[in-house]
Amino acid sequence: MRLVIALGGNALLRRGEALSAQNQRDNVRSACAQIARIAPGKQLVIAHGNGPQVGLLALQNAAYGATDAYPLDVLGAETEGMIGYMIEQELGNLLPFEVPFATLLTQVEVDPADPAFAHPSKPIGPVYNQEQAQRLAAEKGWSIAADGDNFRRVVASPRPQRIFEIRPIQWLLEKGTVVICAGGGGIPTVYDENRKLKGIEAVIDKDLCSALLAEQLGADLLVIATDVSAAFADWGLPTQKAIARAHPDALERLSFAAGSMGPKVQAACEFARHTGKPAVIGALADIEAIVEGKAGTRISTHISGIEYR
Repeated sequence: MRLVIALGGNALLRRGEALSAQNQRDNVRSACAQIARIAPGKQLVIAHGNGPQVGLLALQNAAYGATDAYPLDVLGAETEGMIGYMIEQELGNLLPFEVPFATLLTQVEVDPADPAFAHPSKPIGPVYNQEQAQRLAAEKGWSIAADGDNFRRVVASPRPQRIFEIRPIQWLLEKGTVVICAGGGGIPTVYDENRKLKGIEAVIDKDLCSALLAEQLGADLLVIATDVSAAFADWGLPTQKAIARAHPDALERLSFAAGSMGPKVQAACEFARHTGKPAVIGALADIEAIVEGKAGTRISTHISGIEYR
């Protein structure tokens, strides 16, 4: 089985935790303990979020006034290396020594005319109260948006168009390598007027990029791992109920939060519709049952309507 797992940001840093290297290391270790249970016999690709990490690097960079701030594409590349290193080491400590690992810096093409550049929506960095957020927005020229009862910086999140490193990812998989790639949705890049590739100030949604990655690799299953056991209808209301199985068309008729479950549902539906293969949204702790088809919200074109748990 060729399996793509998209790790949510909670796998690396839980909400409210300090942005320390040790906290991230501890969370990666816990995530890898779950992945190691299903890794044997699989061609495994791991993607991951980077919102808190790229936001922290941006803050640290801004605090150093001797140079201009590094752009988000460069910071995204830095987080791919850092997080990939931790995943390689922690998962490598659990799997047989003979299993090879590779972390690939992954450039992803976006459209410079994407309307997302005019409407920043992707949260990055830590959470702030309203007073802090408004002050930072005024000082730094940030766009901010509500995140629950708090606020976060938001940046442009254009749709991924093409993954440039798809061929070396394929080659590594064929040699039995566990590949960590497309971290944080990949490094956003565009072609300039001279057809030269360059980075652009944005952060791509990791779930949409993971769906594109899984599609282009011919994956048998896409797992979007998050901190809830499934996608829920009427989330947060007394009428909420977990969705067990759904056809993409039926699922897309429901309403999901744009900043959290919405992109996951969109990515899962696109993968299922484009490939005919299933995608599952669920908790990383349920990974064995998810792979067996017994947990999470399973999205497939071979399912009629919606089934609830």
